[in-house]
Amino acid sequence: MTLSTSTYDGGLRCSAVHGPSGITIHTDAPVDNQGRGEAFSPTDLVAAALATCILTIMGITADRDGFAIEGSSAKVEKRMTSSGVRRIAELEVWVTLPAALNDEQRQKLRRAGEACPVKRSLEGSVPMQIHWN
Repeated sequence: MTLSTSTYDGGLRCSAVHGPSGITIHTDAPVDNQGRGEAFSPTDLVAAALATCILTIMGITADRDGFAIEGSSAKVEKRMTSSGVRRIAELEVWVTLPAALNDEQRQKLRRAGEACPVKRSLEGSVPMQIHWN
């Protein structure tokens, strides 16, 4: 179990403290929803959580199997609904792996990334596309 504490700071901004480390992150409402867009919005954090989860699980796999993936990256685009209840309409992720990896390593990493806990948690609620480069 991990505990974090969030506080409304005013002006549509919040802060959240990660209990174990004490690290603080800040959020701001997006410009299209009355905010200034000067920090991640809460839904931006969901998108970033998906991308970083994919990379983290791939890192665990690579470390276990003895190969390096430093420099791997994941770009994520979040689309919000344009009508009805405001929610994430879709997340699209582009994963780029180092060129030096062989096909077997790439397939292992893809299987690992596709099984990350954030993706599994969002499945059925948020449409997601993952592209592998």
